[in-house]
Amino acid sequence: MGLELYLDLLSQGCRMVYIFAKKNNIPFEFKHVELFKDSILGKKMPGGNTQEQSHDGQPYREEFGKVNILKKVPALKDGTFTLAESTAILLYLSQKYHTPDHWYPSDLQKRAQVDEYLSWHHTNIRANAPKTLWIKVLIPLFTGQTLPSEKLQNVLKELATSLKQFEEKFLQDKPFIVGSEISLADLVAIVELMQPIGVGCDIFEDRPKLLEWRSRVEEAVGKELFQEAHKMILNIKELRNIQVDPHLKEHLAPVLMKMLK
Repeated sequence: MGLELYLDLLSQGCRMVYIFAKKNNIPFEFKHVELFKDSILGKKMPGGNTQEQSHDGQPYREEFGKVNILKKVPALKDGTFTLAESTAILLYLSQKYHTPDHWYPSDLQKRAQVDEYLSWHHTNIRANAPKTLWIKVLIPLFTGQTLPSEKLQNVLKELATSLKQFEEKFLQDKPFIVGSEISLADLVAIVELMQPIGVGCDIFEDRPKLLEWRSRVEEAVGKELFQEAHKMILNIKELRNIQVDPHLKEHLAPVLMKMLK
């Protein structure tokens, strides 16, 4: 039984895992989960395909539920071993498949720098960048309400503070966060920052250092792979037209609104 990755490339965490696995030629079976249909509630199978079955004949949604009982992606299944959370999955893959050292350096201090960024990321970039998608697309989609423009401006202001810290503390005058080569820290950062780009918030405008870093990261990953992984988020207009299950709307609308209070 090979490696299985449960992913929806609308999710930044899933894109990180997808890019890393593809870039490093890690063989895996792509298990496509469509979060904003009704897979989160586990009422239907991902993608709504009621005919799709797992290897043991059980509905695919039941298989996903066993891999991650929280029904969130990304999720990994490697034989009988299962794992959730994008950072944990990236670290697992890097060590199991002995990926090039620059991704997660064996040098103690360089590895500590990667760990430092990953720890900082969740309460700074991750705390702000995804909210642009919620404000401009997801909340209107799930609630039918358009939020005041001040909400977006407040989020972008907080994100600007994080980006300033990112440049001054982590990037400085280096090509990448940990020196001359790309690491997991750069991958996690750039994928997160594509979320605002997808909804028309050009956070790289007037930030030449950040823009140059973005170009270097894309080159290091491979532009074709980078564009492939971000195809969905860069065509976000299509998301505005999807039909959302009423039960999912009922479940998620108050959650989304609460997150922005």
